[in-house]
Amino acid sequence: MALPTLLNSRSPLAAPAAQREILAALPLARSFEDAVAAAQTAPLTAAGVDVLQVNLGKRCNQACHHCHVDAGPDRREVMPDAIVDACLGVLARSGIQTLDITGGAPEMHPRFRDLVIKARRLGRRVIDRCNLTIATLPNYSDLPRFLAAHQVEVVASLPSYAASMTDRQRGDGVFEQSIAALREFNTFGYGVDGSGLVLNLVTNPVGAFLPASQAALERDWKRELQRQHGLVFNQLFTITNMPISRYLEWLEHSGNLAAYMGKLVQAFNPATVPGVMCRATLSVGWDGRLFDCDFNQMLDLPLAAAAPQSIVDLTNDAALQRVAARRIVTGPHCFGCTAGAGSSCGGATV
Repeated sequence: MALPTLLNSRSPLAAPAAQREILAALPLARSFEDAVAAAQTAPLTAAGVDVLQVNLGKRCNQACHHCHVDAGPDRREVMPDAIVDACLGVLARSGIQTLDITGGAPEMHPRFRDLVIKARRLGRRVIDRCNLTIATLPNYSDLPRFLAAHQVEVVASLPSYAASMTDRQRGDGVFEQSIAALREFNTFGYGVDGSGLVLNLVTNPVGAFLPASQAALERDWKRELQRQHGLVFNQLFTITNMPISRYLEWLEHSGNLAAYMGKLVQAFNPATVPGVMCRATLSVGWDGRLFDCDFNQMLDLPLAAAAPQSIVDLTNDAALQRVAARRIVTGPHCFGCTAGAGSSCGGATV
């Protein structure tokens, strides 16, 4: 059975302002802004918009312990048709080459397939951030076939190749469902050499520590998934757990918050700063509001005041140019993207 979300369990941490207040009160050795300044890369600014990352809503068939979106079956936020159309309009009149679709489980949105089809007709690269288990549900069993037909890249989340660790983070039985879904994706050519169908996996630590070497983990994962299940995939992305939402709640309740944040600050790597995802990505919330990244979106930290605030405002080149050159809004959570080898929606950054 899925966990209740923070919102529906009436947790104080369901409010982004409460999360920001907790993070701001931590006695960190230095602020993120000071760390970036010391790396001689301040202020942090966007370097264009290569990726439009669209969050279609918070509905999900899962409710995972680490979820920074606080998504789940009991959430009702869904992107309205007018906002979906506005996203397609921006793609059509801009040079943005990649549409990155996320959620929740984005496939549960009634316009998901329409969005994919129209973005592909525009010649855009499309990424679906899939939790895998959605493809095991009767109403979505043809998802791998649909995605393959439209050559959509799949970024699939799987905490571990060990069943116990995956189920610990995502719920009993999730690992077996995920393996079944991966097998179906492989059947349609995903992850198979020469198919052109990209299947990347995403893992994040089960605990209060940083990811291990992405390259080393990828070798282990490829060996073990092939040996144990006969499965293949293209790349493994390692992502650092961000101290927000349900993971923040776990850090607090387990007494790990201060130590984990201290670890992120200590592991700040200036070499990661040029490649942080906010510099090339524009994040669109389910209600159309604009953010520097998906994490800022969940903390309700909108774009800097000088930039357009909604996707419906991006109606001309001037507005797009202001977004492409905006100053990035930062906070203590940003240390999660710059610790060690860095962390982004595409994994390690250095």
